[in-house]
Amino acid sequence: MSEKNKAVFLDRDGVLNREMGDYVCRLEDFHILDNFNALKTLQDKGYLLIVATNQGGLAKGWYSEDELAEMHAELKATYRAHGVELTDIFYCPHHPDFTGDCDCRKPKPGLLLQGIEKYNIDPSKSYFIGDRERDVEAGTKAGVKGILINSDQPINTVLDLIE
Repeated sequence: MSEKNKAVFLDRDGVLNREMGDYVCRLEDFHILDNFNALKTLQDKGYLLIVATNQGGLAKGWYSEDELAEMHAELKATYRAHGVELTDIFYCPHHPDFTGDCDCRKPKPGLLLQGIEKYNIDPSKSYFIGDRERDVEAGTKAGVKGILINSDQPINTVLDLIE
């Protein structure tokens, strides 16, 4: 039996890119935060880096799947240029007021469970860094240790919480 992987799941807005107070709808407003060294450190420790983000703006029609894909391509390319490989990006396109209930919108654990399944991850060795209580709650429900930070707080300030 092969050994399971470990991962650090990351919320997107307020963690990897600047919190705008609402959905980031355009690439021009997508400002990536400098967490390159912190994530490189985690990657070098053997963690997969997986983004888990609610994107209810899709359900609201505020931006398209194509526009979201552009932002995510930019995010991956920018991190890659700093030697950091984002393993995957899972997002919830739903919003309860528009599409009803779903299993993937945080605080539900669906996005994390998708990542755990797809990449053979051991939740007990994994973490979820987010800037909302719902991120920590989703992590807890998925068996992953949640780490709550303030919006736009540098990730290197919580590296000591990750073994």
